[in-house]
Order: sequence, then structure tokens, then C-alpha cells
Amino acid sequence: MSGLDPLYLFVFAGLFSPGPNVILLTASGARFGFRRTLPHVAGVVIGVGVTSGLTALGIGALLLAQPGLAMGLRVLAAGWILWMAWKLLTAARAPRGAAVDRPFTLVQAVLFQWVNPKVWAIALAAASGYAAGLAPWQEALRLGSTFSGINLFVCLFWSFAGSLLTYLLTSERAWRLFMGGMSLALAASAGMVFL
Repeated sequence: MSGLDPLYLFVFAGLFSPGPNVILLTASGARFGFRRTLPHVAGVVIGVGVTSGLTALGIGALLLAQPGLAMGLRVLAAGWILWMAWKLLTAARAPRGAAVDRPFTLVQAVLFQWVNPKVWAIALAAASGYAAGLAPWQEALRLGSTFSGINLFVCLFWSFAGSLLTYLLTSERAWRLFMGGMSLALAASAGMVFL
């Protein structure tokens, strides 16, 4: 363990714990199945890697230096997260097999990472607390590849776990309670934006 980069443990703990991506991937796995959720997984992996890499290049410092820009990003993030929570709640009220929605596309999942407050917080902390003293591009590559590599396994786990929940959620009531709980958890995560 002495040779293990502490960045890996930090990133794993940050990305594995519940947040918007975990909630959305688990719900998507339950609603659409593991295979149909894979484009969402790929988008999260790519988006988190790009976001964290750009943070290492100085985007994070720019956001910290420009409070107006940071606040605009927070408001956009909270609004998008609340809209997605509403979509989950709507799905919870619809009959289980109703085609009221579809899984995130790869592009939608990539774009969501730009307003995901948890990803920004973890990336900023990792860039400032676990820098290796490399050249900026090397540091960005290190951070981006670490986030993407670890997040691939995290996203696959939560998507697969969600797909297994369909075996437990056999009644309409259980399904509605699950989806309602996921939508409330997602809505609550919008508050993290302003912390």
C-alpha cells in the first residue's frame, strides 16, 4: 500500500459515494437495464475525465477567482439537477413499462459533468491537494486519466446494481417508492451546489 498514490483512494471515495451521477446511474440501470445505460456510463466517464483534467489546467482557479462565473455555474447546476429530479418523479408516477423517457445519451452525460457540483468539488480538491508537481499538461493528463479510470468501475458498479434492483422492485408500489426516493435524493443533491 505504501506505493499506492493517495490520489486514487481520494478519487475512489469521492466518486463512489452518493451524488448526482450515482443516483442517476442507479435509477437508469433500474429503469432501462444495464445495457441501455452504457452510453450514460461512457458519457460520465469521459465528462468526469475532461472536467478534472481541465481543473488541473486552471479552470478551477478561474472559477475561484471569478465569483460571478462560479455563481452562474451553481445556479445552472441546481436548475438542471432539479429538472432531472422532476423527470425522475414523473417517471415514478407513470406505469412501470410506460415509455415516458429514455436513458441519457453519451453527449448528455458528458455535458452534465460541467454542472455537476460533486465532480467539480472533488476535482478542485484533487488538483490542489494531490498535485504531483508535474508540468500542467502532465498534471491534467494524470488527473483526467485517474478520474476516468476509477470512475469507469464506479459507474459500471452502480448501473449494474440498479439493474439488479428490478428483481426486487416487483410491485408498482415498490417501483414508485424507489423512483420517488431517487428523485428526492437527486433534488436534495442540488443543495450541494451552494455549499
